[in-house]
Amino acid sequence: MLAPQQARAQASLDEQTQQLIVNAVEAAFELDLYNNRCRQDRSGRRTENLNKILASGFRMTVLDAQDDLFPEGYYRDAQARMREDFLARMREMGGCSGAKEAKLRDELRERYEKAIAELEAFP
Repeated sequence: MLAPQQARAQASLDEQTQQLIVNAVEAAFELDLYNNRCRQDRSGRRTENLNKILASGFRMTVLDAQDDLFPEGYYRDAQARMREDFLARMREMGGCSGAKEAKLRDELRERYEKAIAELEAFP
């Protein structure tokens, strides 16, 4: 159950803003997962950076967004779906070697940077 202050914050976000946040969370998750799987970088740096932006600008965390704005309604279910979708995409590309050839990391980083820029530009 949401705390009263958090419930008001969620209610005040319009649908477009909610979609910006969801896109940013997905972009950070995918880039961190790629780095974890294909570069052995387990830092979760993109998600942590996004947490700072969400906390200061929207008074929420990535987990709050996954609980409140994702269709699954629970962060573990949202993460499981995102992980399964991403790993299926990786399999279609031929694993890490295929993803590297396709420059997937560049694509993911560009999506992440665009999403962060949109959130930081938010009034």
